[in-house]
Amino acid sequence: MHDALPRLLLLLALLALTSALAPRLRAPAPALLALAGLATALVPGIPRIRLEPDLILVLFLPPLLYADAFQTSWLDFRRWLRPIVMLAVGLVVATILSVGWAAHWLLPTLPLSACWLLGAILSPTDTVAVQAVIERLHVPRRITAILGGESLVNDATGLVGVQVTVAVVLVGGFDAVDAALSFARVAGLGVVVGLGVGALFARLNTLFRDVHALFALSLLAPYASYWLADLLGASGVLAVVVSGFVVAWRIHSLDGDTRVGLYATWDMLTFVFNGLCFLLIGFAAPEIAAADPAWVVAGLVITLIVMLTRMAWCFPGAYVPLFLSPRLRSSEGGYPPARAVAIVSWAGVRGAVSLAAALALPTNLPDGAPFPGRSEIVACTLIVVMATLLVQGLTLQPLIALLGIRGEDDTASEVRTAREALLAAGIARLDEFCSDHSCPISVHHLRSLMDDELRALRDADVEARKAASTRLAVSLDVRRAVVVAQRTELLRLRDDGGINDKTYTQLLLELDRAHLALAKPAAR
Repeated sequence: MHDALPRLLLLLALLALTSALAPRLRAPAPALLALAGLATALVPGIPRIRLEPDLILVLFLPPLLYADAFQTSWLDFRRWLRPIVMLAVGLVVATILSVGWAAHWLLPTLPLSACWLLGAILSPTDTVAVQAVIERLHVPRRITAILGGESLVNDATGLVGVQVTVAVVLVGGFDAVDAALSFARVAGLGVVVGLGVGALFARLNTLFRDVHALFALSLLAPYASYWLADLLGASGVLAVVVSGFVVAWRIHSLDGDTRVGLYATWDMLTFVFNGLCFLLIGFAAPEIAAADPAWVVAGLVITLIVMLTRMAWCFPGAYVPLFLSPRLRSSEGGYPPARAVAIVSWAGVRGAVSLAAALALPTNLPDGAPFPGRSEIVACTLIVVMATLLVQGLTLQPLIALLGIRGEDDTASEVRTAREALLAAGIARLDEFCSDHSCPISVHHLRSLMDDELRALRDADVEARKAASTRLAVSLDVRRAVVVAQRTELLRLRDDGGINDKTYTQLLLELDRAHLALAKPAAR
């Protein structure tokens, strides 16, 4: 048996068990996954599992970024572009400088260029753990939009910073103008590649209808973006993010059934990939015990520096530009509450991207000499990743509860308004159709159901709304009972040999989809 198979079985078993326990423990799954990986790695006799940089940066990262781009609202991204850029670009630079100088003071044997490299590696945040908390607690959309946008862009800017600083270490010199030009070229070319690949795949999506072919095509898009950008010396991460934005904007061109199937498949894929990333971080954590004590101290101090730098950047950045520009203040919805800024400043968890970037550093310089500070950089990165993941990741939910942050009504109001418009349009079309055709009684029943849904949403009379809601509840209960009866009969047919198991599964899935369609109105 191949020795990779037991490791894969172990990872998948841990992923399933930890994901099942996370809701019951009311803790973010990413932090628990890292702890599960760490605890398992310490068990004697357990196979050692290494975090391979290419596994994260090449296999996992492109589809995860692509999926994040699909989940990000372009309109929200554009509305809060200023704070997103301040975090994803300005804070990245501030982190590189603050960590660089701190590392040079803590580890004076490291060249300053290697210290800046450490800062670049630690500059991207990994907000999967943060999103796992804030989405479940329904915090204000402004927070989720800014944190989501930051995580998309700063992966790119941070890794571009790593490219630039690695080049500085390799050549042994630093020129600010050359570094800035290199940064602009790598980032700009990445955006161009992303626009081109995104436009191509958005067009290709209109030529296919089979969900399997479209899933393969959608999986090809992020890898193609990343590969082409890397081939041209550009930012693969930015290329993937931009291509994802472009394709997501044209997602309406797909058939409804196909679109549902694609989103469901991608949801499962990202769940597995994200979970494996955090497990691998936990399996790498025991290496801290073998590190030089001076490196451990440096890593802990740098963790504090990373946290303080984010706090020191977030509060002035949230208020000073809005104070200076009433136009900005109006477009962004006014000053953000201090509690919301505190949450953003605490959401600086580092993750697999930083650790993979550190492990991917070359072992030698072009002249054959050892790469300066590689061991120190890897050790400090691992400490910062584990510390932020456990300290900030596990305390974010209690902090949100302590500050009393609650979700705003913006999203709920938008959903309600859109539902009203959809129901009104549907009723109008039914009336138009039935004025030209003889409608069967089932169509009149459908109109009555839609009218009750609309009344339950917006009727000015409270009693009328309550009566409509009651009729809807009874109707849905009856229809669900019918689905249960149909499932029972279907199972009897299979067990009695009336149908084979393949037919049973096909019809059962049809009933499941019907049940899901019924469940949606009840969630309003």
